[in-house]
Amino acid sequence: MAIDDSNPSSFFAPWPDRLRHSAIILLAAGLALCALVLLADLSLARAVAVFICIAAAALVPWRLHDSVGSREDVRAASPVESAAVSAVVAGMPDPAVLLDRAGRVIHLNAAAAQLAPALRKNELAQFALRSPEIITALREAIATSEPRRANYLDQVPVDRWMELIITPVPVPTLFGGTERCMLMTFHDQTPLRRVEEMRADFVANASHELRTPLAALSGFIDTLQGPAKDDAKARDRFLSIMHTQATRMARLIDDLLSLSRVELSAHVRPEACVDIVPIIRQVADGLEPLARERQVAIEIDLPEAPVAIAGDREELLRLFENLIENALKYGASGGRVVVSLNQVASGEGAPEVRVMVRDFGPGIAPEHLPRLTERFYRVDVGDSRAQGGTGLGLSLVKHILNRHRGRLLIESVPKNGATFTACFPPAKPPTAA
Repeated sequence: MAIDDSNPSSFFAPWPDRLRHSAIILLAAGLALCALVLLADLSLARAVAVFICIAAAALVPWRLHDSVGSREDVRAASPVESAAVSAVVAGMPDPAVLLDRAGRVIHLNAAAAQLAPALRKNELAQFALRSPEIITALREAIATSEPRRANYLDQVPVDRWMELIITPVPVPTLFGGTERCMLMTFHDQTPLRRVEEMRADFVANASHELRTPLAALSGFIDTLQGPAKDDAKARDRFLSIMHTQATRMARLIDDLLSLSRVELSAHVRPEACVDIVPIIRQVADGLEPLARERQVAIEIDLPEAPVAIAGDREELLRLFENLIENALKYGASGGRVVVSLNQVASGEGAPEVRVMVRDFGPGIAPEHLPRLTERFYRVDVGDSRAQGGTGLGLSLVKHILNRHRGRLLIESVPKNGATFTACFPPAKPPTAA
């Protein structure tokens, strides 16, 4: 620690402490010199000069030790290690990591710790960030002291497209020099990628699926304007078909937009704690008219106590609506649909909330099961379109479950119905303040 000689009070203030620390040395030296003077082996003037030298020798090493300090104190006083730099890095909205010229972590913020939990202070970053694109960019930046960019795909726990920017940062040192550090910032490109994919998928899928109802509407309009212009009976029949086709197009667009919104936020897990028991009851009550129309009974087996999960209420409503509506439409021949909820241990031993929707209809052949959640995949295209299906219901269910960090189980035996099980992790208990 350096001494500020410009302030006289600060310079003389520590002298009483210094003399107190050196008291034993000065006392022993004074007694020895007094004895030599009394024995006439040493003159008084020389004894005083020797005492002054001993006093200086007793004080100077202590001052050197204080100015140099320990290695930890020097590091703590370094501008790079200062609390101000740590606060700046911690306050950055994106994941940020400050490295020294060897690639060791000096500071990192909470977002970076969440993105790469293996990152540790004073350890090499390349051991924690094992993506080849990151390691290559980091090595090049260290070798050339020039900015580098890299794009990579993070697949855990869900696919995220990230952009890494490495920027050399010159930081002044205590001795007037410059220390070359590296600031790594990570930018989440997932929303932009999702938007691009959404646009491409919408154009490809919507153009294909909308072609049939649009062609039907165009044909019926031409017929009503021509041969059936004065045929009231044909007009009523055609208008009914046109209404059905228009409703199908509206539902198709609604499903596509819902699916796109869920995919856009798939990497952001919902944090709100919701009770799914009243949500399931609300969906079942809303589908009672469809059940009566199909002559199907909805049987509900739900616990009386609340069952909480971390989720988005609107998305959960859509999820359960799709599952129960599918059972009512495609399993209507069984006469009943059973909706139940229980909490069990998953295959890994962790607790899991499971909502099962079972129908007793014709079931699904085994070869179709792996592809049921694909977009626009249908077991029977004609039957699906006749039922008003868009081919997006189960795909939407899968993506909602992915966002909630859950999973979908499908079990079916031909002629013995099908069971769709939505599995959710339970809500984490609130931490004590």
